[in-house]
Amino acid sequence: MQLLISVTNVQEAQMALAHQVDIIDLKDPATGALGALPFEVINEVVQYVQKQTQYVKPSISATIGDTPMLPEMLVEKVERLHTTGVDYIKIGFFATDDYQPCLNALQPITRTGAKMIAVLFAENTYQSALIEAIQRAGFVGVMLDTSNKNGQTLFNYYSTLALKEFAEKVMKNGMMLGFAGSLKAQDVVKLELHHPTYLGFRGGVCDHFQRQSRLNSENLQLVQNAMAFCCIKPTN
Repeated sequence: MQLLISVTNVQEAQMALAHQVDIIDLKDPATGALGALPFEVINEVVQYVQKQTQYVKPSISATIGDTPMLPEMLVEKVERLHTTGVDYIKIGFFATDDYQPCLNALQPITRTGAKMIAVLFAENTYQSALIEAIQRAGFVGVMLDTSNKNGQTLFNYYSTLALKEFAEKVMKNGMMLGFAGSLKAQDVVKLELHHPTYLGFRGGVCDHFQRQSRLNSENLQLVQNAMAFCCIKPTN
């Protein structure tokens, strides 16, 4: 299982590199659940990480932002973000009546090699066939997160059984599985049972556990210790 840490700038990326995290995620917590960083910041971080030689290179993911489910808008943002060289592009599946037009519009981009991850939100209810539709559209992964950053965690919305069923469905379709949602170090052992590909953290590794604060090295180390305790150390 891998460790994803969301960062907002080069300085935080440097800390994540020093801790040898597996995935550096580019996101602006001040502008929404999946707030997008300015493109110049994304480019700066990507170039900085690529130039480092003293660390094993992590993967880099980035979000297109809290974008409504409008096919043309999604395509424009995904295509632009793909030019930055990030490894994974995260797309939030916000509420809409029908996701298929968006999936149809994005499928040609996945065919070019762009690796997209669908972010589903624990507060929302989705049609049972959506995960299969996401897989058919060429997405490489599905992540379960929370959209309302109000202190509620993933566990306020999903029972252990519901998480198990979600995880099995994603993995049955051959996609990467990620969990996030105001997670802290003590949550690692509970989620490890579902064999996710990675766990995502922001607030749980920041000063005072506040997602808009700076990354905190001690809190980040607590998460890594929890992963090591579960005998699922991050891949270095």
